[in-house]
Formats: sequence, C-alpha cells, structure tokens
Amino acid sequence: MPELKTGQKAPSFELLRDGGGTLKLSDFGGKAVVLYFYPQDDTETCTAEAIEFSKARSDFERAGAVIVGVSPDSVRKHDRFKTKHKLTVDLGADEERKAIEPYGVWAEKTMFGRKYMGVVRSTFLIAPDGTIARIWRNVRLRGHVEEVLAAVKAL
Repeated sequence: MPELKTGQKAPSFELLRDGGGTLKLSDFGGKAVVLYFYPQDDTETCTAEAIEFSKARSDFERAGAVIVGVSPDSVRKHDRFKTKHKLTVDLGADEERKAIEPYGVWAEKTMFGRKYMGVVRSTFLIAPDGTIARIWRNVRLRGHVEEVLAAVKAL
C-alpha cells in the first residue's frame, strides 16, 4: 500500500471501542480528528502518550477536535488501560489491523537486535473535510501533544 500523504482523503475505519460500541471516522464529520496509533496498552511510552492526550482533551475539544487512540490490543485490554490510568480519550481496538494497515503504520521494527512486525507510533490530523492535514511518523513524545494541538488550532 502506498504511503499516505497530506491532502489525501483519510481512509475510513470502523473499530470496536473501549466501553462497547464502535468508532467510525464518519461519526466525527465536521470535526478535526487526531488519530494516533500506538504499539501497546500499558507500556511506558504508550501510557505517557495516552495520559498527555487525556490531559489536553478539553483543549482539543475547544479547538474543534476529537482524539482517538488505536492499537492492536483488545477492547478488554483498552478498558483496563483506560480505567487504570483514568484516560479520557477514545480507544479503538484494531486486532485485525483494519485501520493500522491502511494508515501504513504496521512495519518491521527492531528491539535489542530482534526484528519483528509492529505498530510504528504515528499521529494523523484529519481535517473536518476528511482529508489528512498533517502526519507525524516515528513520534517522540516530548512536545508532541502540544505540536498536534497547535496544528489543530491552525486548521
């Protein structure tokens, strides 16, 4: 699959979500969507990222955006993760990689010399018209949430 670029229509998705029900890109029509992909619930960096986005949720809402975190974890794991860390962002369970693959974030990674396939931490800012306004790949957490919020405000 070719790599997504800014200006393209964002791939639609429908995922099971924390707390039951589904999350669909089409549910957020008229709002900007901050769609962030992360490798796994309850790991150090993934937890810190979810907490940072949760702390800034009201700022994103005032700017007209919703935040959706997606990982290949199950709904059950998301529910425990959300409760344990008092997260306020929506979490999509993508065990079958229905959004992960179209967004091009499933790739070969290396840790301690071992190669494996996994989610590359990435964030997509989807404009209210459904196009991709900004892409951050291989995200480093420091300052990331603030940078995404600034991009939302600039839409």
